Amino acid sequence: MAKLNALIFAFGLFTTLESLAQSSSSTASDFPTKPVTFVVPFPPAGGADTLARILASHLSTVWKQQVIVENRPGASGHIGAAYVAKAPPEGYTLMMSSTASLTKENAHQFAPVALVSAAPYVVTVSPKLNVKNMRELVSKAKAEPGKLGFGSSGEGSASHLTVELFMQVTGVNMLHVPYKGTGQAVTDLLGGTIDLMFAPGQTVSPHVKAGKLLALAVTSAERAKSNPELPTIAEASTPNYAAVGWFGLLVPAATPKAVINKLNNDINTALADPQVEKTMLAAGAEPGKFSADQFGKFIQEELNKWAQLEVAMTAKKKP
Repeated sequence: MAKLNALIFAFGLFTTLESLAQSSSSTASDFPTKPVTFVVPFPPAGGADTLARILASHLSTVWKQQVIVENRPGASGHIGAAYVAKAPPEGYTLMMSSTASLTKENAHQFAPVALVSAAPYVVTVSPKLNVKNMRELVSKAKAEPGKLGFGSSGEGSASHLTVELFMQVTGVNMLHVPYKGTGQAVTDLLGGTIDLMFAPGQTVSPHVKAGKLLALAVTSAERAKSNPELPTIAEASTPNYAAVGWFGLLVPAATPKAVINKLNNDINTALADPQVEKTMLAAGAEPGKFSADQFGKFIQEELNKWAQLEVAMTAKKKP
């Protein structure tokens, strides 16, 4: 009798698990059945916002559902991140993340979905600075320690850390001026309030093309597809320097794997679309293509890299 009861229990458990698996699979294949929200934890007009809107426009057509871009800025991206972490884990609320909004402290609250772009930042200066290349920028920074102001989208953002890495490698000292987003920083760069930025291409390219800002180099190890005319920093002035800024979509950690895989497939298909790729490249961003697991490994590597730099920055600040 005991064995019979055990068999009945085991069969019932198997049936329940099989039913849940089929339900999850069905949910994923039907996804989405209602509007989807991309939360951008930064103000409008920044790199994350630009990419979110490019994807939202395309996916709205593909999914036949509205894809809403919602800006929730503040605390270097952490207000928006906290909002998404607490959202129902169903795949309908995603965060367009970057280095700033994802840290070792909160990374466990999210599941990676897709790398949207891992592109170099563009070293961009105000014409008022009167420098025409990277060597002149390094010379001016060394001649005026602590006087050149560089803008970023916030403490710990890629637009901040890429400059910190540059200062560490070159031995120069510049003044960090943090903003709530790259869009606001670019506005002050255009006005000459700050001198330079290491910025996402999509936020500065229109102003460079219009002759209002000057682009000197890209931060990657190799020249960028989106800006092939620009040298790398390593080519132009500083051997062995390389860094990229990334943007990617994440969901709350408990989101079903089947839904994550459906999202990853649909987003990667969108990124491979010729028109989407053309729009991103024109905006200064290069489309990514990772599986969800590959994106997760990439995130961990990036978190470890910047954590080491932050340790060095903290040590430098100590008396």
